[in-house]
Amino acid sequence: MSTQTASSSSSSSSLKYDVFLSFCRVDTFKNFTDHLYIALRQKGIITFRDDDDEILEQGKYISSQLLKAIEESKYAIIVLSTNYASSRWCLIELAKIVECMKVTGLIVLPVFYHVDPSHVRNQTGTVAEAFAKHEKDPKINIKDVQAWKDALKEVGNISGWHVNDSHESSDIQQILKRIFSELNFKFSSIFPKGLVGMDSRVKEVLDSYLDEGSGGVCFVGICGMGGMGKTTLAQEIYRRIFVNFEASSFIDNVREETRNRGLVSLQKQLISKILMECETNIWTKSDGIEVIGNMVRNKKVLIILDDVDGEEQLEALAGNHDWFGSGSRIIVTSRDSHLLRRFDMNFIYTVKQLNNDDALKLFSWRAFKKPDPKENYVDLSQDFVNYANGLPLALKVLCSLLFDKEIDEWNSALDKLKVEPDKNFLDILKISYDGLTNAQKELFLDIACFFKGENKDCIKDILKSFGYYPDYNIGVLIDKSLITIEQAETIWMHDLLQEMGQEIVSQESPKELGRRRRLLHYEDILFVLKNNIGTEVVEGIKLNTPIEIEEHLSVEAFSKMTNLRFLKIGYVQPPLDLIRGPIQLPQGLNYLSNELRVIDWHGYPLKSLPTSFQRNKLVELRMHCSDIKQLWKGIMILNELKLIDLSDSQNLIETPNLSGAPNLKQLILRRCTRLYKIHASLRDHKRLILLDVSKCKRLSKLCLSGTAILHQPSSVVHLKNLKMLSISGCVGLSSNKLMRFTLMQPRRSPDPMGMLVRSLIGLCFLTTLDLSYCNVQTIPNVLGCLSSLKRLNLRGNNFVEFIDAIMCTSLETLSLRVESDFGQKFHLLNCDKLIKNQGYGDLVSTMLGPYIINTQGQQDGYFVTIPGSEIPKWFSHQNVGVQ
Repeated sequence: MSTQTASSSSSSSSLKYDVFLSFCRVDTFKNFTDHLYIALRQKGIITFRDDDDEILEQGKYISSQLLKAIEESKYAIIVLSTNYASSRWCLIELAKIVECMKVTGLIVLPVFYHVDPSHVRNQTGTVAEAFAKHEKDPKINIKDVQAWKDALKEVGNISGWHVNDSHESSDIQQILKRIFSELNFKFSSIFPKGLVGMDSRVKEVLDSYLDEGSGGVCFVGICGMGGMGKTTLAQEIYRRIFVNFEASSFIDNVREETRNRGLVSLQKQLISKILMECETNIWTKSDGIEVIGNMVRNKKVLIILDDVDGEEQLEALAGNHDWFGSGSRIIVTSRDSHLLRRFDMNFIYTVKQLNNDDALKLFSWRAFKKPDPKENYVDLSQDFVNYANGLPLALKVLCSLLFDKEIDEWNSALDKLKVEPDKNFLDILKISYDGLTNAQKELFLDIACFFKGENKDCIKDILKSFGYYPDYNIGVLIDKSLITIEQAETIWMHDLLQEMGQEIVSQESPKELGRRRRLLHYEDILFVLKNNIGTEVVEGIKLNTPIEIEEHLSVEAFSKMTNLRFLKIGYVQPPLDLIRGPIQLPQGLNYLSNELRVIDWHGYPLKSLPTSFQRNKLVELRMHCSDIKQLWKGIMILNELKLIDLSDSQNLIETPNLSGAPNLKQLILRRCTRLYKIHASLRDHKRLILLDVSKCKRLSKLCLSGTAILHQPSSVVHLKNLKMLSISGCVGLSSNKLMRFTLMQPRRSPDPMGMLVRSLIGLCFLTTLDLSYCNVQTIPNVLGCLSSLKRLNLRGNNFVEFIDAIMCTSLETLSLRVESDFGQKFHLLNCDKLIKNQGYGDLVSTMLGPYIINTQGQQDGYFVTIPGSEIPKWFSHQNVGVQ
């Protein structure tokens, strides 16, 4: 719809005209009626006005075409002026109008133009004089005169507008509002299919952003992906409110028109619609800016610029707020939200996809011309609606293909879509993609093929290694309405945009699969791998098998893919008890690309990676359920490596030397049941934030000293054989960045020490615990449950509460810095071995300072319990009795 919206409603019915104008030529043809006629036409209201001078010459009969026009009109506006009743041609029109009012329902709207409405009703004054002359005219039948009188009296009793000394422009605006609002309502009821899901959107924009009661100038942006209904929304808003403005203009397809005809042409179009002038002397863009800025400055206007994609378009057509009069509203639709933000929009409304109910209703209206699908087509209709995924453009295109087709053709069309998407809407969706830089295009294609549904932050390191500058370019894709960031920072895109991206990849080499840069379809990948037809062009492979299968590949399967940078092999939904992966290599594997940044291979079937494989560019290594026994020997320089995940790898016995991977952030080894040793180099990893060794039952020693770990080792409680746990200097454990206790039971907590307590519960064989320099403020009560604990290092912490080591009968040494400040209680009940160690006497005495301890253990709120009946001699400050 455009400015001719109301006209469209007329053509859909048997009525040809919206309005028939009846007037006396000598009174109003060159003033009021002319202004009214132009205003009606400007608003897109089809109006009949008799412009034939000869038709009303004396002695001529009124044209039959003119009378027919009355029959074919919805409204008749009768301008009752001073000489109206003197013209028998006007009175003939009037009689026909009243006849149609009774027979066809023609709506009559009288305008009393400089005449007294009571004279018309009562036929007095000049009206009476006019009829007296008609009665004396021998050419006029007296019965006709009576019919005219009756018609005029009936019209005189209809409520209308009295135009006398008021501003004619205001009266014309009132007439326009009345007609347009009624035409608008009728149009909506005739064409509900065009408004499915639109009413709520229009109401939200009008109520929230386009309040006409507020003064000033308001710029509103409407953004969203291609085909989402931005233009339709803008058209509907325009249709509903343009009558309230002095002038209005809807400029379609700004992006395309700028390329085809240039900005000057659009400026001329805007000015001609606003000023109602056919010719404008504009030759350059700067001329247009000057004219628009000067000529529209004092007008209350509504301007809609549809499908804008460049800042120069806005600068040439909408400039700034100062260009327009108070109350003006400028609406801009665009796929680029960043463009709208840069241009200082007052508000930006993002169009969302249709919900399923509205999508099905819209589909049904277009496919069946009714609100619900035909019987036997219900399930198929839902299949097509699911495919469109709430995108109105897709629904429209699909319905144009399916309308009036048999059910077999519907089934065939659905099967075809699964193999080959429809080019009509993919071409429209591709417009935003075409405007990207090369790096942004590559990022979009990688997301469409590999990373849709992934956490944005989790894949940032990978995207950086690809050279995509994700912090900036992901924002660009969001601004271009190509992707969104959903809950939990998940990267998402519409299914059809994903399909478009994958189609772009397929079209790189339609025939030779091995020459596509990205391989992602199950059958295609297996065909390439099993036939060894991959080439140096291939950069990424994502093999997700839908079922539990085993495919056997040759040793040379990856030998030609020298530029492979992404490799993912696994199941769509692997069974919980799955051990083996989908790919088997009975003869081994002799080559993997040295360009690989990501290896994610579920069920990797070999005990090691190929010896020729240089891992120096590797960022992530994920091998769940693998047969890996050893990752590498000695020290490897792996500066890019951020993550190792070998969960459920039952053959893994120990981790390699990790000193060559200084940037390692995550080491995930859960359920590696044969793992008994983590290499000591782990303690030097200052960037390690996550270590997961849950259910590594044979692991007996774990040292995290000096790491920056922010996540407590998952489910340490399962490490029943653990004898030594050192987290010295792990300041992250007591920071507010601590996110979760176990990967199996994630939670956010402000109590990191509480998580440490839960970690230690059940470690009945633990003999050594090093918590030095961990910023610990409270000694956990759980120490009393560590029945085998012999050595506890708490050096370098800032305690504010107490030590409770009651019943720690095996505790022999307690390392504390002398200047430690204990604010409340110190419990050493039944710690016989510790108390008897005289070397700690001065230490404890120093900690307690000048405070006096009695044998009952009470002193100013401090509580120390020691065995025996008297204070040991090594207390330097003693006193018997109560002070």
